[in-house]
Amino acid sequence: MSAELQHPDVEIRTDSLAALMAAGERPSLRAEIVIQRPTAAPAVPAHQKRVQRLTIVVPARNESLNLPNLLAEIEPVLRAAALPFSEVIVVDDGSTDDTPTIAAATGARVVRHAESLGNGAAVKRGIREAKGDWILLLDGDGQHPPHELPAMLAMAERYDMVVGSRGGRGGSLHRNFANQVYNGLASYVSGRKIPDLTSGFRLVRADVVKDLVWLLPNTFSYPTTITMSMLRGGWSVGFHPFAVRARKGKSHVRLIADGSRFFLIILRIATMFAPLRVFLPASLGTAALGVAWYLHTWWNDGRLTNMAVLLLTQAGLLFALGLIAEQIAALRFQNLSRDHGKNG
Repeated sequence: MSAELQHPDVEIRTDSLAALMAAGERPSLRAEIVIQRPTAAPAVPAHQKRVQRLTIVVPARNESLNLPNLLAEIEPVLRAAALPFSEVIVVDDGSTDDTPTIAAATGARVVRHAESLGNGAAVKRGIREAKGDWILLLDGDGQHPPHELPAMLAMAERYDMVVGSRGGRGGSLHRNFANQVYNGLASYVSGRKIPDLTSGFRLVRADVVKDLVWLLPNTFSYPTTITMSMLRGGWSVGFHPFAVRARKGKSHVRLIADGSRFFLIILRIATMFAPLRVFLPASLGTAALGVAWYLHTWWNDGRLTNMAVLLLTQAGLLFALGLIAEQIAALRFQNLSRDHGKNG
């Protein structure tokens, strides 16, 4: 058969071809070939989409300048999404201004902390209070645009969590540099490229994040813990780029204190979910030092020193600890890996 007859979009009418051959006429491909135009994939019906019940959690502390416009933007976005169930929860983290009053006036459900417990504590409270099967987390400072929700809902058809990625933009120069360092460390620990580790703008399955809520710290570094825990736990995570907006008022993030805490949390999550990512390089590095020292002393003095033995022994112990920690991590994670298939 010629190449023309093998085209995937070509259909040959065999009945007409047989009739022409019976009449002794030469068939004309031009007359008997019908081009089949590809059709677009049908849209997923609304009732079959994964996100049917959505809770928007907005942690806020002294955000009276930003909250009115933010909540006003959320309302039409939810109305356009036309979900069977949606709610907005504003968690007031001990504000001293009109933040809770403003939130209640818009019809949002307000949960109050008597005193400030931290941004992460407010997020944890909102997650526990959520009634939806999916949770959208966005900060109350107005930097996360609600109009990105439709794109994130579309990605939620394929991912268990969709993270709004700022792409290293939207902050001061030193904060952007620090975020790039954190992203690199987290990418190594998780074994996957992470474009934005610390973004608080994310859409996530409620059943999954409620299982992980006990891991979250009470500070601004909760996005780090959620992202790394889900990646190491085998849940699918997608990243949606967006342009962060300028906020009114002063940020509550402290560069040095929160930055050092981010680094410690990365190490903590690494040893909790991927211990060998920490212990194996330490073991190999120590072993390399031991071998190098042994070769040095053997070449110069013709003997094996106690330091070389100590370094090689230490390398073996670190590797053994890594294996034990890996097994403990697997046992711990079994308690978090209950069946989540109902929304899969």
